[in-house]
Amino acid sequence: MEQESIRSAITLANRIVNSPELSDRVKNNLSVELPRIAEQVVSELPPKPLDSDPWIYRIVVLALGGTVLIVVAGAVALAAAHSGTGDVKIPEVLTAIGSAAVGALAGLLAPSPGRT
Repeated sequence: MEQESIRSAITLANRIVNSPELSDRVKNNLSVELPRIAEQVVSELPPKPLDSDPWIYRIVVLALGGTVLIVVAGAVALAAAHSGTGDVKIPEVLTAIGSAAVGALAGLLAPSPGRT
């Protein structure tokens, strides 16, 4: 929300500075013109990509899910390759990558507390 406010404030300031007619209207009647122009600027802003493009989430979820599957498959392959020795060591980096991917998936797919 903070970034949206900054973006709209910059757009509002640029619009007033670049239009002498608009600048005069704001100078003459600040309390009426400024809120009207601000509302117009906010309504003209393009939507945020994360809100308007569902493919962003799909790509991220697919990448993280693929990472989890590759890590699990790698761990199973390592365990199967060393099953005769009885001493199976899964590299810590596989555990770390898998845990991070699962955590990221949980964070993305869990509902936000502020949104219903």
